[in-house]
Parts: sequence; C-alpha cells; structure tokens
Amino acid sequence: MATNKRDQLLGTAERLFYTEGYHATGIDRILSESGVAKMTLYKHFKSKDDLILAVLDARQQPMLERLRSARERLPPRQALMGVFDGLDAMIHSPTAFCGCLFINAAAEYQDRDHPIHQRAAAYKAQFQTHLHALLQDLGATQAEPLARQLQFMIEGALSMAHIEGPGDQAKLAKAAAEQLLQAAGL
Repeated sequence: MATNKRDQLLGTAERLFYTEGYHATGIDRILSESGVAKMTLYKHFKSKDDLILAVLDARQQPMLERLRSARERLPPRQALMGVFDGLDAMIHSPTAFCGCLFINAAAEYQDRDHPIHQRAAAYKAQFQTHLHALLQDLGATQAEPLARQLQFMIEGALSMAHIEGPGDQAKLAKAAAEQLLQAAGL
C-alpha cells in the first residue's frame, strides 16, 4: 500500500504503464486512478517523462537489490540459475504478464538518445554486469560473452512469454543455460 502521494502516483503509473503502455496512458488517467491532484503530481514530477523515469527507477532498485542479495547469500551457480527461477515466477505472477517494463519502455521510446530509452538500456547493462560478476565468481574464463549469451536467453524468454503468453519459456531458457554452462566447464 502506498505510504504517501508520491508512492500512490508511482504505483498507479507503474501498473498502467505496464498493462496499457506508456504512450497510451495519459496523466489524467493516472490522476483519476491514484486519487491524487494534478498539482501534487507536478510537485513531484516535472513531466510525464520524469514520472516514467521515476517508475523505472522504482522498479529497478528492488530488482537489482534482490540480485545482489542472492549473490551474497547463495553459491554463485545457485544464484545464477535462480535468475531463471525468478523469471519464471515473474512470467507466472498472479497479475497479468505484460512483458518487461524496461523492454516496453525502450520499444515505445525508440530513439536511443531519449532519457527513457537510456534508462531502460542502463538497467539492462546493470543486469548484464550482475550476470558477469556471477560468472566471474564461478571462475568463467570467458565471462563477458557468456554473460551476454545468458542475457539473450533471459530477454528472449521474456519476449516470447509476452508474445505467446506465459508458458515454459523460463524453464526452457534455464535448460539452455545449464547446457551453456556445462559447455563452458562450469
């Protein structure tokens, strides 16, 4: 439950952006569903783009924190394969699965120089850095290309689950990741 008006706005905006799209969701709809006044919105955010950036930041921080926490608590291989389990849980969450908030943002804001596209790309780069670090922890000699290959599997599973509907995409990606790690001697 939102603890303040800013959190109410962020929660409502995230839900609407995720389920209906960034461009399709207007400020008036966010205000109506959040029960927050327009003046309050503009007190916290200068523009809709600023609101979108804040939503991406609000989603990114806990996701990266969960990844860091798993890396600290679990053996590297278990933390790495746990990413696929988390992906499966995300795909099969009780709320409607509408893809990846970051991929969707990059798709709607295609100009690579746009701040929203850049924020989405920055998150994906941080995610790749996390995979790279786990592979280094495992002793991978080719950690960088292997991290990219694993990320391609994850992003592909996300995209296909969005296109096809939730299914076994994460499980199949996990099985492919296991084969990739075995081939790399990990």
